[in-house]
Amino acid sequence: MLPVLLVTIDNTILSFALPRLSEALNPSASQQLWIIDAYSLVLAGLLVSMGGIGDRIGHRKLLLAGSLGFATISGLVALSKSPEQLIAGRALMGVFGAMLMPSTLALIRSVFHEREQRRLAVAIWATTLTVGSALGPLAGGLLLQWFHWSAIFLIAIPLLLPLLLLGPLLLPESEPEPGNAIDPASILLSLLAMSGIIYAGKNLAIYGLAWPGLAAAAIGLLASGLFVRRQLHHEQPLLDLKLFGNRAFTGSILINLLSLAFLIGFVFFATQVLQISLGLSALRASLALVPGQVMAIFIGVAIVPLARRMAARHLISMLLAIIGLAFALVACFGSGLATLVVAFALLNIGVGAITTVSNDLVLSAVPAGKAGAASAISETAYEVGVVLGTTLLGGIVTAYYRHAMQISDWLAPAQAAVARETLAGAFTIAGNSQPEQAGKLIAAATESFAHGITMMSWITVGLVGLAIAIALRTLHHPPEAAAATE
Repeated sequence: MLPVLLVTIDNTILSFALPRLSEALNPSASQQLWIIDAYSLVLAGLLVSMGGIGDRIGHRKLLLAGSLGFATISGLVALSKSPEQLIAGRALMGVFGAMLMPSTLALIRSVFHEREQRRLAVAIWATTLTVGSALGPLAGGLLLQWFHWSAIFLIAIPLLLPLLLLGPLLLPESEPEPGNAIDPASILLSLLAMSGIIYAGKNLAIYGLAWPGLAAAAIGLLASGLFVRRQLHHEQPLLDLKLFGNRAFTGSILINLLSLAFLIGFVFFATQVLQISLGLSALRASLALVPGQVMAIFIGVAIVPLARRMAARHLISMLLAIIGLAFALVACFGSGLATLVVAFALLNIGVGAITTVSNDLVLSAVPAGKAGAASAISETAYEVGVVLGTTLLGGIVTAYYRHAMQISDWLAPAQAAVARETLAGAFTIAGNSQPEQAGKLIAAATESFAHGITMMSWITVGLVGLAIAIALRTLHHPPEAAAATE
């Protein structure tokens, strides 16, 4: 669980250090984006490949190699003297991070053969994801309060050192697939496909139909087609596409992806409301979301007894309905502090429990020798869900805001462009204006953003209905039947 904790903390902690990084290294706006995105792009691009490699050489070996590399690169990144060094280091961290996550879930499949033990182990794994997400903002705020910005990278060393020392003694090696060679061409195509698609999603969400995003989308889609074709015709495919012939597996992956998109879409607007509209500091804003994280931690393990007795399709449908209720509350009652706290708690109850149940279904639907590939697909769906939440749900809020925002005549054209671009931009312009004019601008920006949130929330309720239909259609085996098919 140590690398799971580290990777999830790393996903959220950097955003809190970016202002301090900007002061120290003076990166351009483009370099700031690459400091954040380099890690996730490489990580997402290599997850499928690393899952397949782990199935071939053994997941313990891959996990220990990834841990050693991640800890070493993290220490070097902390010594960065330029934005270019930091970006390169973050990309290398993505390479080794991709070795960690699929291996942790695949080793659970190897260690726990009995269904109930494995279900509880997956619940603890999923809960650790939530713990890391909750600790990221808190750890970032505390470390930056007392230490240099490099401290956010140095935390990898104490977290991974126990694994490197005790892993060879405590972790059994998974049984490698005999005779399967590693296919470099498939690895390259996988990297181009996922990195291209995810970069395109982020770029198009920020800049619209600009050529870098369109070019990345074209490369990603072309590489995806070539990757699928190669896997279908290769004697020893890196990714066995026959896994998607199992409806429970495919349904679980889709629900994982959508539930993460719902969570990230909520966080996209909630953090802006808390920090910009309500004026909370980053640490206080993160504390406002802690009750929801605590609920996710509790429900991730508490759902296990219910999962034993209730059919997966009915249980997940019920959990998705709770997610829908969270967005319905925001749509009906607005985005005040109390509403956001309650809605985020409901959202985390649904997503936390779904993560446990769906990942258990993913592991149970495949043979032990395919656990790495299955885990990698699940982790890739996680990354795609993050991008989908930002681009689709976040994009709806942003697009509505830009369309509905009424700019006062007293603003200069350049100021009007900044105010119309983002909620933060409007508040920045207001901070440099006369009190009466600033009040009108803030009121207009807040109202436009709030209406965008309402529209997005109702659309999300509809998407939750689609996810429920997928669950009822694909997750047709009750827990007892799924266990019997192993």
